[in-house]
Amino acid sequence: MDEIRYFDRYSQTVCTEKVYGDEALRWTYGTVAGKISLNALVKRAAFSHWYGWRMDRPSTRKKIVPFIEEYELDATEFACDIDDFANFNEFFYRKLKPEARPIDASSHSVVFPADGRHLCVPNLSECDGLFVKGEMFDLGSLLSNPEWTRRYASGSLLLSRLCPVDYHRFHFPAAGTPGPSRLINGPLYSVNPIALCQNIQILATNKRCITELETKNFGRVLLLEIGATCVGSICQTYTEGSSVAKGAEKGYFRFGGSSTMTIFEPGRIRFDEDLIENSRQHRELYARVGDRMGELAN
Repeated sequence: MDEIRYFDRYSQTVCTEKVYGDEALRWTYGTVAGKISLNALVKRAAFSHWYGWRMDRPSTRKKIVPFIEEYELDATEFACDIDDFANFNEFFYRKLKPEARPIDASSHSVVFPADGRHLCVPNLSECDGLFVKGEMFDLGSLLSNPEWTRRYASGSLLLSRLCPVDYHRFHFPAAGTPGPSRLINGPLYSVNPIALCQNIQILATNKRCITELETKNFGRVLLLEIGATCVGSICQTYTEGSSVAKGAEKGYFRFGGSSTMTIFEPGRIRFDEDLIENSRQHRELYARVGDRMGELAN
């Protein structure tokens, strides 16, 4: 894959992604020496924990301003001043001002759970692939739960990919009552399309957390957070068993690119047309937390 291209919902243009750590990523997944390093070290949790520890050092504060300038981030959205971050990791999982991510108010809508690049699958039993035609991960391996695998076999899925440049807190796509977060350990491969086009099963085997959200309109929704290379940890901030509003914060990722998945029971959601059309072309749609991704199916 030479370039990663996505459709920006706001500018209505096809954009080329500016990949953080592009050279290292292409070396790791595109060369023999890189693949040896990947399997010996990079995919292992110890490597990501070490990198996360590095990003906690006070000396990493000097990386913040150049990063903001390089990737043209809007610092006016941040909930605190740039000088208040003690290290790069604090900046990475920063909070935003509430007005920076307004939540779609319709009682029949469901919203994107994260800033990022999104793909949808209206019916998992009819999926012809995510990034590449014919390449789809195994649902049973992803969920590691036979009951869930049967229930969602013909359900609908949203994959949300967060780049290192994105806001890295994830939110509830609908109002409801969340259950416990179940951790399934696994390796920590990159979730960048450069890696996924070589092995889509990464999404089903990487370290992940699964939460069941009981909702009034959308039934039981599965919320997954998927770790990746250099993700220090997946941190949950919600309270199990307590009702949450649509768009409420669920948790955050420490340093690194990562992904979330939202899986609906069959016949519960109708995704928005721009999301469907771009996904049909195996092209991601860029959209932000709180904007609608679809509505209740009639």
